[in-house]
Amino acid sequence: MNTTKTLPLGQIAMTSRVATIKKRNALFSTFVEKCLHRHNYKDWGDANHHDKECNDLAVTTGSRIISVYKAPFYIAHSDENSIWIITEADRSVTTILFPSDY
Repeated sequence: MNTTKTLPLGQIAMTSRVATIKKRNALFSTFVEKCLHRHNYKDWGDANHHDKECNDLAVTTGSRIISVYKAPFYIAHSDENSIWIITEADRSVTTILFPSDY
């Protein structure tokens, strides 16, 4: 994890399912905001080792970046136990979504 400079995120977007649950559940909302902060500081969360290496390279090459964050059991929503945060290659938009929304 490289925290010396933040990642350009562009416009922040989220799927309607994430937005709805975020509105209704304060713990989930806090979890999402903390994950976005981690992503912004290049902490790729629970992504596997290979994906973390690809993300580190993508920071310098300008490729798409995908982080994975597993929610603690008390925050997980039904069958969704993690969120993905994807920053597009051109850094124009960062999207927060459930894996099943992909």
